[in-house]
Amino acid sequence: MDSYLEQLKETLALAIDGMSGADLCRHPEGKWSVAEILEHLYLSYTGTVKGFQRCLEAGKPLATKATLQQRLKALLVVRIGRFPPGRKAPKITQPRGTPFEKIVAEIGAQIAAMDEAITKCEERYGKEIRLVDHPILGPFTAGQWRKFHWVHGRHHVKQIERLREKAEASCGCGQIP
Repeated sequence: MDSYLEQLKETLALAIDGMSGADLCRHPEGKWSVAEILEHLYLSYTGTVKGFQRCLEAGKPLATKATLQQRLKALLVVRIGRFPPGRKAPKITQPRGTPFEKIVAEIGAQIAAMDEAITKCEERYGKEIRLVDHPILGPFTAGQWRKFHWVHGRHHVKQIERLREKAEASCGCGQIP
C-alpha cells in the first residue's frame, strides 16, 4: 500500500481506538460527531474508488483542464499540505446516517480499495498524468490523490482528537466517559 494511504489507515485507527459507540456519536451542537467524520471520510474514499473505476472503464484519463482557482487550491492542499478549515464538504460526501459499526468495520478496507484503484490507473496511464477530477480542487495525478487523502484525513483526525479531549475533560477523569 502507498505510504500516504498506509499512514492514513493507521492514523485513523489510532484516533478512534478504544472509543465506544456512544463516544463515536457524541458531538457539540451543530458539529459532526466522530461517527459522522468517519462517514464523511468513508464516502470520500468510495467516491474516489468510483472515479478511478470509471477511468479504467473508459480506457482513458477523465481529468479536465484545471482552472487557475483549482490550481491555487490544489497547491495549498497537495503541495503545502494544509487543509483550510471551515469548508463545506461536497454534498456527495456529507454524512447520511450510515451505521457507525459499518463505517468502523469497513473504512480500512475502503482505503485499501482506493489504493488499488489509484494504482491500477497509475500503472495504465502513468505517474504524471492527471487522471480524475476532485469535485473542488480539479484534476489530480495518482500521487496527488494519495497526498490529498492523507492531508484531508489528517485534518479530520485533528477534529476527532479535539472531540476526544473535550469528552475526557468533561468527565474529569482523563478518559472518555
